[in-house]
Amino acid sequence: MPVGQGFAPNLLDKTVWTVSLFCMSNAHHRKKQPALVRQELLEVAARLAASVGMAAVTLDAVSAASSVSKGGLLHHFPTKNALLDALFESLLERFDTDIEELMRGDPVPQGRFTRAYLRAVSGLKDRPDDSRSWTQVTIALLAEPRLRLRWRQWVQARAEEYVGTDSSLDAQIVRFAADGLWFADTLESHDISSALRRNLISRLVELTGK
Repeated sequence: MPVGQGFAPNLLDKTVWTVSLFCMSNAHHRKKQPALVRQELLEVAARLAASVGMAAVTLDAVSAASSVSKGGLLHHFPTKNALLDALFESLLERFDTDIEELMRGDPVPQGRFTRAYLRAVSGLKDRPDDSRSWTQVTIALLAEPRLRLRWRQWVQARAEEYVGTDSSLDAQIVRFAADGLWFADTLESHDISSALRRNLISRLVELTGK
């Protein structure tokens, strides 16, 4: 069965039960603070998406898997689209944070954003939770115009922000190659050995300095 096309009810029930236990065990650590409640709901949605696909991320499923009532959930996210949009924004914020940290550790201005983008994308494979969440969101991007627009806005904003250091043809080639690697990882379409992966990334990094 294709990823994100459907899910077995018993698998969803088991996932909701597992996520519920996690949330219940942590519920006493938080007061009813809006920011904490919102973050908990987004984390539950991300875990459901990673475990059984984006189709399983319904308001009922998220409420059942969290320590938050349906009314509390609707206060933060009145529709499923609002929840999915917020989940996408949350993942983007973490992605931005990863890129910013990588840039801080790179002393060479020329191509710095492109190198960070490449390493952040290729590094998702080493973080299974983030990788699975992005896999589901990437699939959703293909079907949801508003998410595609938001991603386009992010790409354009970064291109404008780093036009002085990352607008060369080689830098653009590297970012397109990074997107291709991301898509290949999402589809699990290629068997790439660790050595080949390192060599590919190393070669691409070399291009960013030209």
